[in-house]
Amino acid sequence: MLEKLTPANGSNRKIKRIGRGQGSGHGKTAGRGHKGQHARTGSGYKAGFEGGQQPLYRRLPKVGFTSHKQKPHAISVDRFPAVKTLKEITIAALIEAGLAPKSTKKVKLIGADAKTLAPKIKDEAIAYSGGKK
Repeated sequence: MLEKLTPANGSNRKIKRIGRGQGSGHGKTAGRGHKGQHARTGSGYKAGFEGGQQPLYRRLPKVGFTSHKQKPHAISVDRFPAVKTLKEITIAALIEAGLAPKSTKKVKLIGADAKTLAPKIKDEAIAYSGGKK
């Protein structure tokens, strides 16, 4: 009942053994042609090299910029009145109240009433529009 497991037809090929004499079909120059850069050992060039022509990545203009500065998570005091009901405003309290995502590191309170909440802010990573605590 056990059949002999064999690879599918054509899936296994013999490796191309170069430099093994004229009879192999890959002798003498070993498939490298005659002379030139590619015929030499250690030949090769960097990715993007175009034979001395100005490479494409240098012909095209520079585009874009990614800032690595972490932007604060903005919370509008006018849209979320739950911020005003908190005894102490800390990042942990804002996350617990569902006003900021768990990954939040900095918060900025914005809106007309943001400045009035300044005495409640107990975290250095929390700023408000009109000044920083």
